[in-house]
Amino acid sequence: MTPIFRRSSSAPSRALRAIESFRTRLAHTEALPQLALLGTVSGIITGIVAVIFRLGMEWPLTQTLPDNNSETFETLPVEIRILLPLAGIVVIGVLYKLFATADGSSGDEPATGVAHVIARYQRHQGFMPTRNALLQFFGGIVAVITGHSVGREGPAAHLGAASSSQLGQLFQLPNNSIRILVGCGVASAIAASFNTPLAGVIFAMEVVLMEYTVAGFIPVILAAISGAVISRICFGDMPAFTMPPLTLVSLWELPYLVLCGLVIGGFSAGMLTLHRWVLRLQSLPLWQRLLAAGLIAAIAAALVPEVMGIGYDTLELALLGQGSVALLATVALAKLFVSTTTLALGVPGGSIGPTLVIGGCLGACLGVVGQLLSPAEASVTGFYAALGMGAMMAGVLNAPLAALVALLEMTYNPNFLLPAMLVIVVSCLTTRLLSRMPGLFVASLDSSTTTSPLAQTLNRTGVVSAMTAAFVEHSRRVGSRAARDLLHNHPEWIVVKSGDDRHVLRAADLARYLDTQAREGTEKSNQETKDKGRMGEGLEEIDLMEIPGERWRLYAIDTRATLYQAMQLLRQNNAYAACVLPAGLYDEKSIAGIITLDTIEHYYQ
Repeated sequence: MTPIFRRSSSAPSRALRAIESFRTRLAHTEALPQLALLGTVSGIITGIVAVIFRLGMEWPLTQTLPDNNSETFETLPVEIRILLPLAGIVVIGVLYKLFATADGSSGDEPATGVAHVIARYQRHQGFMPTRNALLQFFGGIVAVITGHSVGREGPAAHLGAASSSQLGQLFQLPNNSIRILVGCGVASAIAASFNTPLAGVIFAMEVVLMEYTVAGFIPVILAAISGAVISRICFGDMPAFTMPPLTLVSLWELPYLVLCGLVIGGFSAGMLTLHRWVLRLQSLPLWQRLLAAGLIAAIAAALVPEVMGIGYDTLELALLGQGSVALLATVALAKLFVSTTTLALGVPGGSIGPTLVIGGCLGACLGVVGQLLSPAEASVTGFYAALGMGAMMAGVLNAPLAALVALLEMTYNPNFLLPAMLVIVVSCLTTRLLSRMPGLFVASLDSSTTTSPLAQTLNRTGVVSAMTAAFVEHSRRVGSRAARDLLHNHPEWIVVKSGDDRHVLRAADLARYLDTQAREGTEKSNQETKDKGRMGEGLEEIDLMEIPGERWRLYAIDTRATLYQAMQLLRQNNAYAACVLPAGLYDEKSIAGIITLDTIEHYYQ
């Protein structure tokens, strides 16, 4: 459980009180103004990080590759193409060694990527380790500039989630708001990477948060807007890919589009299956897996240099209808194999970019076949290439809506809407039926990572919003007159201090005991008092741990916890109630409120 932080002995300043009030409001699901502010700030921070990350990849390549183009690896001599991925693997191995103490998914090996973000969101309330993010930042840059067949969008999403999570941790915000900040970071990063703010929102909600709520939508939208604005300031507002205005030539193409969806869905299923097979090698030492990844990338670079790097230059050719079928088919097959294996073996890159390139090349090939079958009624190959991008992304990531919106925003062409919906749906269905896997990111996680709808519901709300402050605190022994004074303000609970432990007693049980004693006309003592003067005054002592009634031991949880964390704490300890302790101010022994298992169960019932 989250540790209780030591508080300052001095009185909190007005600014600290304002911060504490801000934290308290964030524990409620309806804290939209506060979440909106956080979403905007996190979006700006993530946008800056994403821009720096992209420049860290593009600037070295534009300074060294011919034509000042960050994608022209194929123009390099073959010996350079072979040495680059091998040198990159050496550096990546050093980075893994440097950050080996980071929290990872297997042993001491740091985890990276969108799958890591989902795992931290589901199991750790969105708390993202700094060292994993540093490995992702430097490792992702090294992987791309040394020609590995990986993307930049997945690493950017990891960096965005980590940046936003660190913002929440810095100000000790409630865990339910940190979870939303993770979604904000992912949305801003995707928006900044592709200049697609709406796709960033849908991707964050569909892939990472896996739910759609108003409290989540508003801050995530503002974060995506902020990230896109930062990106446009630095890189302009042009769409991600340049292509002529295209449209569906004839509705008679729809049956062929279904066939295209089946084909691309089959390739998506093949990519997922290959990824699952390679993941079985996780038991091998890291250096062996990285060496294998380096050798695969080096051999591919020598034989098919177009697979090096992200590959957006080849995708541009497909969208413009300028690549030969042989070239596009070779690139699609080679990139599918190389990207899938190297990522599964541990190269800290992304999979979104490669899926777009693979899908675009496959779509262009299918477009050529369509023109051969019906030259008069078939759309141009670039149209099919764009549809292939969306279908492959949707099938591999199991994110149909995010892929559809991304396609529309990347092309600025609404004519893609109807045919893209058809191809994407068919691709997703085919992928799911053939692979029986829920998508690349979720398939990378173990079954314990996914959470139930109940957990998602309770994780949206902090304990502060459901706890009760109607309690009084006293030592276990109290005089009868003082006991009546405890009930003066009609508390619900009495917190009984007994040594180092705290127990909770219903105030109604004490009131019932006092009334019973009054009716009988005599008051009985649970233990002889040592203060005879008080006995002389008729103030008999009561032992709050002995009077009739139910008592439960209190377990501590801090104000940042969610209702789901509180429920886990209580069930693991077979307990009924927990005391909520402030996590930033006032005396460290003070109690902010009481939360019970009944309260939590009534919340979701």
